Parts: sequence; structure tokens; C-alpha cells
Amino acid sequence: MKKRASFTGKLGFVLSAAGAAVGLGNIWRFPYLCAKYGGGTFLIVYIVLAATFGYTMIMAETAIGRMSMKSPVGAFKHFSSKKSYRLGGWINAIIPVLIVPYYSVIGGWVLKYMVDYITKPAAKVAKDGYFSQFISGTSPEWWFIIFALLTIVIVYMGVQGGIERVSKILMPILIVLAVIICVYTMTRPGAGAGIKYLLVPSTQRFSWMTVVTAMQQMFYSLSIAMGILITFGSYMKKEVSIEESTDQVEVFDTLIAFLAGLMIIPAVFAFSGANAGKNLDAGPSLMFITMPKTFASFPAGRIFGLLFFMLVLFAALTSSIALTESAVSTLEDELGWSRKKSTVVIGIVIFGLGTLSALGYGVLGGVKIIGMQFLDFFDFITNSVMMPIAAVATCLLVTREIGLDKIDEEVRLGGAKFVREKIFKFMIKWLCPIFCLIILVSAVANAFGVIHL
Repeated sequence: MKKRASFTGKLGFVLSAAGAAVGLGNIWRFPYLCAKYGGGTFLIVYIVLAATFGYTMIMAETAIGRMSMKSPVGAFKHFSSKKSYRLGGWINAIIPVLIVPYYSVIGGWVLKYMVDYITKPAAKVAKDGYFSQFISGTSPEWWFIIFALLTIVIVYMGVQGGIERVSKILMPILIVLAVIICVYTMTRPGAGAGIKYLLVPSTQRFSWMTVVTAMQQMFYSLSIAMGILITFGSYMKKEVSIEESTDQVEVFDTLIAFLAGLMIIPAVFAFSGANAGKNLDAGPSLMFITMPKTFASFPAGRIFGLLFFMLVLFAALTSSIALTESAVSTLEDELGWSRKKSTVVIGIVIFGLGTLSALGYGVLGGVKIIGMQFLDFFDFITNSVMMPIAAVATCLLVTREIGLDKIDEEVRLGGAKFVREKIFKFMIKWLCPIFCLIILVSAVANAFGVIHL
């Protein structure tokens, strides 16, 4: 039997898992959702959910991976012979295969903007229509291919030689860049109002959709129900504490999301003044349209624009590596293929599906699925439909097939502590499945116009 790859120790797991969690969800998605759904109010709701819901799912998935020593499909089969649970394993495994292609397209956009700040004045990158003109052409395909190739080459190199080594280099750099940009944007004239908006909660800005959106963001941000944490858990050595590692991943991920908010929201207030509210509602375009305009208005804007998109690129790359690794691991485990063959096959799938999203705003702009462009559809079907279902399957596997006592034993191996045991058991049995169903129903209802998030 082929010996399973592993991380060298706790640091390797924590940085790799944090790299998986810290990505576009933190630096692109979190700030615009936080801005739209209440600032400080959204932040508090998110932190509470991360410390309960997020913690529970990270613990469960990591424990399942380490107990089974398998990627998602094999892990679910290891604990149950029932077809319904095997389906749950396959859903966990398919999600990364669908996410990586469109994720790599956005990663290509980020790479393009980083290069732009090297070769062009900040004012040119901030020009009206610059972003829409770019994505409606054919050049996004080439930037997507470059980003995807970077991901595939690193995964091809293996767990310790590729994923762990790159994570140990990029994650500390990411933190340093985030702090530098935060200090710069927070000290701009007018940024104080943005800091207040982010840090001070207001009951007037709270709504039920604040909670629903924060729950949806948690899946994207913490890499829950993507098969990643099960796969990485299978690489974790038995002497490493699951709970301590979970705490560190959770804190690291939330810290980066918070720093991203401090980078972007005060910068928008400093740039926009009285129009800050309108620009904060820019949604997904906040990073590619509003932020370049913000940097163009600042002294040394070109330098900080370059640093900002370099930071986002590193975050996007670590997450795309983790997603690809989960898919590759499934082929290795289930089909007995070598890492090289599995990586090449997944690479072909990435290039095929990613091309649809890369050209979806241009050449293929007239083709839509349930009214959505390819990129939006793949994001909807994975993040809003498949991931809540996968999470429910994980909860049921733990409570009905594995048993909470077995999870307890795994977490306590080697005398490790299980400090939040009561929270974990209550959440995994009751609240996590309920939260997942709320996300699923609200997202589908929103997609078909029944409600508006």
C-alpha cells in the first residue's frame, strides 16, 4: 500500500489550512459584504458564527480526515456503506473541481491588475470602464491560464515539497503586506469614518440578512464543506492537536478578513467622502473598480496598488492550491492514479471549465444558465447549493455513523485537550444542520427572485 503523504508537523498543517482558508473570500468578498450588511454589526455576527459554527465544522472535517486517512469520498465510505453518505462524500469531492476553474479566472484578473501597477500609472488603471473593457475581451483567458498553471505546478510538486513549502513562504509575507497597507489606508485623511463604520456596531444596521449573509460568507472564507479540510486532515500527524490547530486557523483566517476590512473600507471613506455609502455598495466590483480609483487619489498610490494586488494574488494562490489538492487527492485515492497523472487530469478540467468563465463576459456573454453568466452560475451552484448540502452530510456522518464519542477520542489523542467540547457537540448535532438548511433555502429563493439578499 502506498504510504500517504503528510505535513511535517503542526506548523505545516496550520499554515497550509490557513492558506486554504485565507483567499479571495477574505480579501475580496468579506469587505464588500461587511460594507453592505452593516459594518461593525456584520463583523460581530461573523466572529460569533466563526467561533461556533466555523469552529465546529473545521474540527469535524479535520477529525474525519485524520481518522480515515482518506480524501472526502474515501473518508465517507470508510465510516458508512450507505449510498446517501457516499453521495455526501462525492459532493464534497466535486465542489473543488467546480470552484477552482472560476476561482482561477478571478485569480487571473488579480494577476493582471498587479502587472498593470508595475507597467502603468495608477490613474490609467482607475479609468472609467477599464475593468469592464478588460473582462469583455479575450485577454482574461490568458491571465487565467497563467494563474492556473502556477497552481497546477505547485500541486504537482507534492504535499511537503509544494503545498507546505509555498504556504510557509507566502502566509508570513501576506500578513506583512496586509499590515503595511492597513497602516497606510487608515492614516489617510477621512479614513476615521471608515474605521468607525467597521468597528462600531449599530442595531439599526442589523437585519436577518446580516446573519444569513455572514453564514454564507463563512463557508467561502473558512473553506468549509469543500473537501479541503478532510483532505488536509488526512495528512495531519496523530501527535498534532486538532483543537489547537483549529483555533489557530480560525484566528488567522478571521484576522486576515478583519485586516482586509481595515484595508478597504477606510480607504473608500477617505476617497469618497460623502459618497462613501454609494461606493461601499459596489459589491464584487469594489476591489477592481473602486479600489483602483482610491489608490489613484492617494500619494504613492501606484506602489500601494501594487502591494495590494500582490497581497490578493498570494491569498488567491494559496486557496486555489488547496482546492486543487483536494481534487487531486480524490483521484489518487479512488482511482489509484499517481499524483502526476491526477494533477494533469484535474488541470485539463480546470482549463476546460475555466475557459467558460474567462470568456463569459465577452465571447460567451450571450450564453446564460438560469439567467447567470458561467462564473456566477458556478459560484451559485457550489457556494449556495452544494456546500450547505455537503456540510449537512458531514454533520449527519459525525452524529449518526461515526459517533460523537469517536470524535472525542480522536481529538484527545496524546493527551490533547478538547476545551470547547460542549459547544462542538451541541453545534454539530443541532445548530449546524439548521444553519446550513437556512443558507440553502435563502440562496435558492434569492436566485429565483422569491427574496432579495
